[in-house]
Amino acid sequence: MPNAPAPSPVRQSLTDLPEWKALQSHCAQTSHEHLREMFKNDPTRARSLSTDGPGGMFMDYSKQRVTSQTMDLLLSLCEACGLRARIDAMFRGDKINVTEDRAVLHVALRAPRTSRIMVDGIDVVPEVHQVLDRMSTFADSIRSGAWKGHTGKRIRHVINIGIGGSDLGPAMAYDALTAYSARDISFRFVSNVDATDFAEKTRDCDPAETLFIVCSKTFTTLETMTNASTAREWTLKGLGGDATAVAKHFVAVSTNAQKVKAFGIDTANMFGFWDWIGGRYSMDSAIGLSTMVAVGPSAFREMLGGFHEMDEHFRTTPFAKNLPVIMALVGLWNSNFLGAQTLAVLPYDQYLDRFSAYLQQLEMESNGKHVTLDGTRVKWSTCPAVWGQPGTNGQHAFYQMIHQGTPLVPCDFIAFCEPLNPIGTHQDLLIANVLAQAEALAFGKTLEEVEAEGSAQWLAPHRQFDGNRPSTMILAPKLTPAMLGRLIALYEHKVFVQGTIWGINSFDQWGVELGKVLAQRIIPELSGSTPKPAHDSSTQQLIGRYRAGRRR
Repeated sequence: MPNAPAPSPVRQSLTDLPEWKALQSHCAQTSHEHLREMFKNDPTRARSLSTDGPGGMFMDYSKQRVTSQTMDLLLSLCEACGLRARIDAMFRGDKINVTEDRAVLHVALRAPRTSRIMVDGIDVVPEVHQVLDRMSTFADSIRSGAWKGHTGKRIRHVINIGIGGSDLGPAMAYDALTAYSARDISFRFVSNVDATDFAEKTRDCDPAETLFIVCSKTFTTLETMTNASTAREWTLKGLGGDATAVAKHFVAVSTNAQKVKAFGIDTANMFGFWDWIGGRYSMDSAIGLSTMVAVGPSAFREMLGGFHEMDEHFRTTPFAKNLPVIMALVGLWNSNFLGAQTLAVLPYDQYLDRFSAYLQQLEMESNGKHVTLDGTRVKWSTCPAVWGQPGTNGQHAFYQMIHQGTPLVPCDFIAFCEPLNPIGTHQDLLIANVLAQAEALAFGKTLEEVEAEGSAQWLAPHRQFDGNRPSTMILAPKLTPAMLGRLIALYEHKVFVQGTIWGINSFDQWGVELGKVLAQRIIPELSGSTPKPAHDSSTQQLIGRYRAGRRR
């Protein structure tokens, strides 16, 4: 456990700040305004409520229920909450993760070699690039076929074993960058401790042609090490039981050399990272080894370059034109003043199939907190529930609720001008849909408009749309490795800004620990080795039912 941090100045409660009260008053005066009226009353609205970012990224937030005055008031709140000082502290390497006494330096993972970022008096940038260089050498050896398995066959299947940030990041990145990946190697991801996950991912693999990348900082994570042990048994069974085979079919992303060696992995093939990287911020560290093998070192470094461009945009751009700041403030307005409890992230690109799932951990594990940095209970909403899936599939699933349901669901639409698979008119149809959905959500259709179309009076209410449903449109030139880096960093820094304003620690995750502790207690009780489980009556009943079902 970390030592108690040094006392810091107690910040005035967020809801007591004059800037917060000004926003409350502003909301009371303007919340009745419809987006139809906002656009009608301000012909320059689309231009004034949109901004450009690095790499041609463009963000139009004019369909959010904000005005220029709203944004000015939100920017004043930023200043009152010390956002600039907090940004500087993070990039400087200060230990802003106070509950774990750690720096927060995912930005160092994509810093150029010429940068200097100090942690405890040590410049960490050379260490980062040493690991990247070792990753590059390894990735090239797999991709070229120079690395051979135990029987001399080249590797045809790479399976990443991890969970949480050690799975969601690499799996999302592989899907997103499939168009750039090696097609003579399959890439798969095992995370769930449910044996089905492992069984299905290895069903058509030859152990002689399979490499496992085991991602666990401590090499003790229950789900990951259970799957890794199963993978070891599967490999040895298929290769005649020779334990030396492990060294040719397993590599580790970890910091625990002792346990890695005991597993049978050559520590020369162990790729490390640092405690100043949170798991959900680690996909551009050695955790991304599978991504580098898939797309190659050059494309991986292009992705890192995109991350860094957004880092610099965030660090140096005035807040009024700063994409992560704007996105964070708009989200805060929706959650804290308009009462939205969820956020739908809707990428109109099939390669971003897992992007919403990735953001669930990034946002909800970071800002799903109920106490402030000084340990007091928050009196305001923090993180909305994040969800979504790619368009146009979602249009035939849950968009009905977004358009006509009772909850207010703000949306982030993400689209690209240039397709990676230019076939016929597909891209025009795709973009027509995303633009139409945003327009329909904003402006809806009045009862009078429905009736003017000839709809029967009894049917008209069913076909009427309130509109006034807020959305942001992110439009970029093309989904490249660099653009993926920019897009992820955009959301990373958005989370940071919101956490700063809410006064919470976005970089710990104590909430996930209790379930882990209880699971360790329950595991032996399920097998019957502990005859008298001591739990609540419901849990005890379910343990009994399970044991009876397994005839134990």
